Formats: sequence, C-alpha cells, structure tokens
Amino acid sequence: MTPHVLVVDNEQEMVKLVQRHLEGEGFAVTPAHSGAEALAALGRDEYDVVVTDLVMDEIDGLAVLREAQRLQPRARVILMTAFASLETAIAALRQGAYDYLSKPFKMAEVTVAVRRALEDQRLRDENRRLREEVGRQYAVTNLLGRSRAMQSVFDQIAAVAASEATVLLMGESGSGKELAARAIHWNGPRRARPFIAVNCAAIPDTLLESELFGHEKGAFTGAERRRRGLFAEASGGTLFLDEIADMSLALQAKLLRALQDKTVRPVGGNEETRLDVRVISATNRDLASRVGTGAFREDLYYRLAVIPIRLPSLRERREDIPLLAQHFLQRAAARLSKPALRFSDEAMDWLVKQPWPGNVRQLENVVERAATLTRETTITPADLTTDLCAPETTGDRPRPTLGEIEKQYIDRVLAETKGDKNAAARILGVSVRTLQRMFRSPES
Repeated sequence: MTPHVLVVDNEQEMVKLVQRHLEGEGFAVTPAHSGAEALAALGRDEYDVVVTDLVMDEIDGLAVLREAQRLQPRARVILMTAFASLETAIAALRQGAYDYLSKPFKMAEVTVAVRRALEDQRLRDENRRLREEVGRQYAVTNLLGRSRAMQSVFDQIAAVAASEATVLLMGESGSGKELAARAIHWNGPRRARPFIAVNCAAIPDTLLESELFGHEKGAFTGAERRRRGLFAEASGGTLFLDEIADMSLALQAKLLRALQDKTVRPVGGNEETRLDVRVISATNRDLASRVGTGAFREDLYYRLAVIPIRLPSLRERREDIPLLAQHFLQRAAARLSKPALRFSDEAMDWLVKQPWPGNVRQLENVVERAATLTRETTITPADLTTDLCAPETTGDRPRPTLGEIEKQYIDRVLAETKGDKNAAARILGVSVRTLQRMFRSPES
C-alpha cells in the first residue's frame, strides 16, 4: 500500500516542490496551502506522514500537529521551519512532532525524514501488535483446561495478577509453571514492562549472583566491563526465578536481603540500587521438605511463598487431555500446512490413558511429532507411539513403571542430542544438574 503524505505550507511553490519530489519517490501526496486546508484534509482522509510548515497565517504548524494527534494518532508529523533555533525544535518535539527540517533544506532530506517516520510507525505498529498478541496468548481466559483443578489455578492467577505479592508456583516439570507466571504478568499492571525469566539451576552458582545482581568492571576474572543484572533489566516488570530450589544457601541469603530491603548491590560494587520488580518463583521440588532438611532457608521460603499456587500434573487433569491434544494438533497442522488432521477415537483414548511423566510439554511434543511424521489425515495410536509412549501392554507382559518410562524418555532425548546433556536438559525442561540426578536415580 502506497504511503500517503500530507504536505502543508502557505508558500505554493514550496508545496509544489515537495509534492513533486515525494511523488517521484513513490509516495501519494495531498497538498494543502494553509492550516485550515490541512485541518479539513485530516478530517477527510487518513495520512501516514504530515509534513507541515511551522509558521503559517492564522492556523500554524503546531495547531496542525495537535489536530493530527487528535484525529490520526498513528500519523507522524514533520515540521518545516525557517527559524532553526533550538528552542523552536525542542518545543515542537516536546509536543509530539516526530522530526523537523530547517529551511532551506535539500529534497533528499525530506525523503530521508519521511522514510524514517514511516519506519518508526511500522515498528510501533509491530510492537503494539506483538504486545496484543502476547497479551491474548497469556490471557487467563485463553489458558487451556476445563478440569476443576485448572479452574482453581485460573481463579488464583486472576486474583493475584493485580497485586504486587510474590508468588511461588509449584508443580512437576512440564506442568506449565512459566506459562502461569507469564499469565500473571500479562494480566497485571506491569504488563507493559519487561518479563524476564532465569533458570537458577542452569547457571553455575559462581555466575548466578552476577547474573541476578550485575557486576562492576574487574569484580572477578573475566569481568571486563560493567554489567547490569537481571533485577535491573526487569525494572518495573517481573522477574521469574525458575527452579529456585537449586539456588545455593549463600545466594539464598543475598536474594532474601534484596527482597527485604528492595535493593541490589552489584558484585564488586558499593552502591545499592532500589528495586521496582515483582518476583515470581517456581520449583518442581518440595520446598517445605527442603526447609526441614536445611537445604533451603525458611525465611526466604516464606518471603517467596506469600501466595503459593500449585500446578496440577497432567495425570491429575486427564479430562483436559482431549482439549490440549486438539489444540496442539491444530497448531502443528497450521504450521505444517496440514489443516485436515484429526485424531481417531482410538488415538484420543490412547492419549488419555498415558501416564505423561513430562506433563503438558511431553503431550505437546508427542502430538507435534505425530503431526510431522504422519502421511494420513487421521492420527492413529501407531502415529503416537514413541520410545517414550509405548503402546498399552496386554496379556502377561508387565506394564512399565513411571520410572522406566522416564528413563526411556531420557535415553531417547540423549540419543537425539548425541549425548549433549545441555541440549537434552533444554528439551526436557530441567537443569543439567536435575537431568544428571534423574539419570543416576535407581528408579530411572
């Protein structure tokens, strides 16, 4: 679509000159020879950019700017002025002008200014669209689940979203803790500010403090420049601390102080910075029992768990499996240009009966794999069967335990990643440390 530009000036020759030049650059141009004509044009048609002289009889460029802002807030306004004083430019920019051109100017400068204004408009539109899309994606009403257990979670998220209280999300790996954290953020007053997630178990203890609080240049070997921490990056927004149970006791004490005093001190620094961050944490471990064994600070536990929310496992909400599976299939089919995909009754029954040790994340992966590999329009149990999800055993063959299925899944992922434990941990949604523990476990 050709960008539409309104050019306004009392001097007819200037209007003709700018109009002819911009039309030669491929823009659609409407001329206006006074402020009154410009106001009438703004009320009649839509414009992407308005290029107007600042000093005009009766209705000046600032009046045109204000009317453009009222009628067409998307339009970018560029002012032309023969008075190239700093005060004039600042006054225009403070009132919302995108840019200004000082007469006399070269026509190439007009082109550059208009193209920059259009790019700014495009970026702002894209940013607004992405925010709206993310907001829809993480709206509480769009989270999937009809079960009583999930309805309770939705109610809790809706209740806490508007507050500033710290929230502790608990649940097995793959149960949707980060999705719940994002829903809390995007449905609260901090939605326009950053949401930053950090996996506390994926970063070595020696680096996690610097990652969270930042560091000064020369604070330790390799600190070649000053760095802001994630608390600072999340200023005004939300910091999501995933796998909080794996944080060392020494760092727990520093986190507790930061939350209590609402300040952070960079590693190697002396000055403290005030915090304006909402903290949401998550764990797949029993923090209360870790408090009992001394592995987690009791005071930090109560500081983090002002509002505890437990995410149920998929085994506890089997009635949601058809809804989730259908959602994942439709999304995969759209991405693969296979819109006619459907589950057979036997496939859906098979999905509902599986133990799903990896919860919703595992279900999504299995459905996506089936949608990718099938050559038919109907997904059958054979399409869904993987090393992780073996078909139901019959006769005298024993059913596998959850531990055995979990080990099969870990073996499968490690094989696919050629033994890369970091990559495997990312796929499984756990830390490398947790993966190693699962791999060594006698049950697995």
